[in-house]
Amino acid sequence: MKHISSRDNAFFKELHKLATSSRQRRKAGQTLLDGAHLLCAYLDAGRKPHHLLVNAAALQDAEVAALLQNLADVPLTQLDDGLFADLSELKTPSGILALIELPASAASPAQSNFCLLLEDIQDPGNLGSMLRSAAAAGCDAVLLSQGCADAWSPKVLRAGMGGHFSLFIHEAVDIPAAAAAFPGQVLAASLSANTNLYDCDLRGALAIAVGNEGAGLSHSLLAAAGQHITIPMPGNVESLNAAAAAAVCLFEAVRQRSNT
Repeated sequence: MKHISSRDNAFFKELHKLATSSRQRRKAGQTLLDGAHLLCAYLDAGRKPHHLLVNAAALQDAEVAALLQNLADVPLTQLDDGLFADLSELKTPSGILALIELPASAASPAQSNFCLLLEDIQDPGNLGSMLRSAAAAGCDAVLLSQGCADAWSPKVLRAGMGGHFSLFIHEAVDIPAAAAAFPGQVLAASLSANTNLYDCDLRGALAIAVGNEGAGLSHSLLAAAGQHITIPMPGNVESLNAAAAAAVCLFEAVRQRSNT
């Protein structure tokens, strides 16, 4: 096991760039998983990390020790506590980080049967929650526009709780074009729509489009969608959080599909 104690170490500098820069993550094709939970989800998906990083306390943790034993063939580096904290955004660092390769999006969006289209979702927590809901609902693909937050940033990964690893995630997609080319039904969630979500038949090939937290969906995406739907809200609020709206739509589709 290697030990790094200096911020001038070349490997640490590369790790810090990955932790803080979406451009570096795209360039390197790598990112960092923060914590034993995300690492376990990654392993459960049949994947193996490129490198493991721990602090001193993690070596005394039973869960981490079991992971290290099972991954004895993966390179391991111990970082001084201060260096480890620089790579983790958690107030109380979990003690283990994993350097992973970004998965390739092997499947074509056109082959999807149940897809989530996300346009300009900028809040990392919202995006991670949407990916988690999409994975839980059984979506086979999620398409993100150029204006979305980086799907593989540490904040989005934490909010996704491992959902990333059961999805094909396509970034920097022309979402209106993808909607127009989708072979099934495309539903656009819009506050101005007149059609109730619960009156729609959501069986069969389906794509659900959800837009920016403030601006909603673009005119071009609304034009490309075959149906505009709204979620009934009898309470005295103006709108749902974007992540909550996506979850409601996804699980109404799950409910209908489970009854077929």
